[in-house]
Amino acid sequence: METVMENSDILEEVINHKNSRPNTQDTAAPVTTPSSAEQVQHRRNSSLQLRKSSLNQDSAPISVVYRPREGSIQLNNVSDGATSIDSSDPPISDLNLLLAATYVEDSLDGRHSDFKVSERHLKLYRLYQNKWGQVALYVFLVIHLCLALFESPAVPGLEMSYWVTMLMETGILIFYIFRVTHISIFTPLTRFWSDTKNILILVLIGITFLDMVIYIGLTESGIYSVRWSRALRPLFAVNFPELRQIRRAFRNLRRTLPDVVNVLFLFFFSLAIFALMAYKLFGGRGLTWVDGRPYFDSYWDSIFDLYVLVTTANNPDIMMPAFDISTYYVIFFVVFLVICFFIYMNIILAVIYNNYRKHLKNEVRKSVYSKRQQLSKAFEILAFDLRNKRVVTRTRFVQLMKFLDDKKNPALINVLWIVLDSDSSDYLEKGEFLKLADLLNVEVSEVVDRTTLIGHYFPKLYNSKPSKLICAIVKNRFFGIFFDILTLVNAVVIGIADSDDTWDDAAEWVFLSLFMLEIFLKLYVLGARRFFKKMWNVFDFVVIGAAFIMGVVEAVVADEQESRLSLDVLLVLRVLRLVKIIGSVNRFKVIVHTITKIFPSLLTYGAVMLVFYYIFAIVGMEAFQGLVRFSGYTTGSELYCGNEKLHNSDFWRDHYCNNNFNDVIHAFIVLFELTVVNQWHVIAYGYATVTDPWARLYFILFHLTCVIVVLNIFTAFVLEVFILEYTASCQGYLESQMEKKIQEMGLSFRKKRPRAMSTVSNENLVVSDSSESEEETESAPHPPTTEVDGRISPGASQFYASGKDISSETDVRFHISKRLKNTEVLLQKMFEKELSTHDLGPNIESLDQDLQDEHAYLVSQNHTLWSL
Repeated sequence: METVMENSDILEEVINHKNSRPNTQDTAAPVTTPSSAEQVQHRRNSSLQLRKSSLNQDSAPISVVYRPREGSIQLNNVSDGATSIDSSDPPISDLNLLLAATYVEDSLDGRHSDFKVSERHLKLYRLYQNKWGQVALYVFLVIHLCLALFESPAVPGLEMSYWVTMLMETGILIFYIFRVTHISIFTPLTRFWSDTKNILILVLIGITFLDMVIYIGLTESGIYSVRWSRALRPLFAVNFPELRQIRRAFRNLRRTLPDVVNVLFLFFFSLAIFALMAYKLFGGRGLTWVDGRPYFDSYWDSIFDLYVLVTTANNPDIMMPAFDISTYYVIFFVVFLVICFFIYMNIILAVIYNNYRKHLKNEVRKSVYSKRQQLSKAFEILAFDLRNKRVVTRTRFVQLMKFLDDKKNPALINVLWIVLDSDSSDYLEKGEFLKLADLLNVEVSEVVDRTTLIGHYFPKLYNSKPSKLICAIVKNRFFGIFFDILTLVNAVVIGIADSDDTWDDAAEWVFLSLFMLEIFLKLYVLGARRFFKKMWNVFDFVVIGAAFIMGVVEAVVADEQESRLSLDVLLVLRVLRLVKIIGSVNRFKVIVHTITKIFPSLLTYGAVMLVFYYIFAIVGMEAFQGLVRFSGYTTGSELYCGNEKLHNSDFWRDHYCNNNFNDVIHAFIVLFELTVVNQWHVIAYGYATVTDPWARLYFILFHLTCVIVVLNIFTAFVLEVFILEYTASCQGYLESQMEKKIQEMGLSFRKKRPRAMSTVSNENLVVSDSSESEEETESAPHPPTTEVDGRISPGASQFYASGKDISSETDVRFHISKRLKNTEVLLQKMFEKELSTHDLGPNIESLDQDLQDEHAYLVSQNHTLWSL
């Protein structure tokens, strides 16, 4: 602990406190050890007394650092950028700091701070948000969904007794109950019971237990039973707070449906009219399909066939029998496609895009308001009145940053402060503080030690002239260009080589040797840690290394067929390095960068699709299991997919027997084929043949839900995000300001460092940006160190430098990443610009009066403590 003063008169007071050591509580604390609670409290009281000392604003800018733990005093010149903390700050309790840090963390992660404001409930809330608890929830959710692999009908070779899977599911449900109970403890009761997702989780648990009891009773009695609650398992993932992005997507989907239903009603009305016309025009004329089925034989068949035509899966097959009779019949199909396909389908897309965007915008607006309101709460806790303003000082800001991350580099905290303090007033007002979450969501890579392992243990070898020449060659951009061209030539050789040629084997060994040399040189120059931080380096290492091993195996193993197949696959994978070349071309760089940037966000909609897949897969397994079997297509095999009803059907002739619902893996494959649409009607007709014509309703519902609605929403999201990323500048305002200040302080990762002897830093920092440059210069000299909170930290002596170049005094370097930390940041970036900067919005949290009173009480503790 350090108590800091900024006046030379206070130095004398500190010395008097240190030497006299009176026994009253209003004096400085004696030198003591932290082991004594009484002495620690005495020291804190002494620190408060020192903080309350008056300051002379006209005095010279000298700061005094008193360390009670050591009994030492240190003078620093503030004008030189030394440590300076405003001693006029009123003290703040650890509980209030913890509360403010919690609000800031929730604003960063897009969470709502639903907890009772007390020390016990706050700690329970933070315990619930612990990453290991969240990881455990994800593991249990995955295991719960994977139970379908082992339950009847199970994947061949994986089936377990239903007692085993029941016991596993019981344990999972108990864990769910534990998580919900944990939520109910720290959440106000009125808020807990008004939250729909908590109610749904409890209802789902009750339904599942009831279904398990019924299933066990019927099975033990020898009666066939269906585990219908299995289809509800994905709903647990939707309703737990940790998966709020999936829940938001479903909420927007639900709100979009009413507008889509209006268009779908008109679409099906038109479809019904055209089906009636087709039934009257073509039915009963003796026309048949290619497989011999009657052509538009019934009104229901007409509706289904024309619906399939809207998906274009049976075009032009559907019109050929009528076309063969008269050319004029084509007019019917053309008009139908123009109205129902070109017009209605595009209108549906437009309605989905417009309404989904509107509802998503409202969701994001609520999220932004929630973020600002939580930051506002944190501000009110940290702020106090100064010159008729509510402000947060540098001291409070540093304390908050240390509470959020005690390993955060002091130089980076300085950058954050300078960017937030836009008017250089040396304190933050509310509008400036509200930018904190956006600023902390800018991903910054910290780089300290760049010395390789060889450089550590063999410095003479690594710093020799031949070694420096190798390093210069590898870091030169022409080194990368050479191997990019070599990759291109390798792709051409693979393309023109014939299976009968013998020269291609020798060529492949040449290319393989050169690529191996590239990897060894990069490992030597960059070191293993820096080498494996880049995705393409990992890809090269795995593919090239595996290709080399398989090449050796092929050379020594007599049976070459299997090893040669693996080698061919690896050679083709190596050609994927061409994507790296394309991404480096300026005209393609923006597109590739945009795709890579939005790809993680698309995983949310992949999860939404997975939920629907799982539900439809379970329903399909219960409805169609065992009706279709695959055992080959030869005369000795079980013919017609094990079902005589499929004789002379397209399903049998097209060899679709493996498209069955006999286990969850095959069911997922069938559903993916239905999503792609092509030939989906053949699968639907096949299962309608072995069951009932109404079975086609299952496939129509899947197409409506997953293809027309969900995929169109997916398309709308991709369009919105792509337009945002493609048209927006590379960096936002805060990113630009951070990069500017980092460059001014000489801490930019891409800036040339002074040529000096490299030393190793004591701080262990991680580079997190996979796109960092490889063309780096020599390491900077080891910085002078200053003790901060009892630990040595490089660059801490320059913490309060306001943009001053300190590159010669610290080897810490920063790099602004182009990546977004999470989907929440991307969504807020899409719509936050449409909101006023200071707009906190309506109070979206319907907290009870007790919660508001507790919050107001804790906020007042800062003023009460200071007044005492």
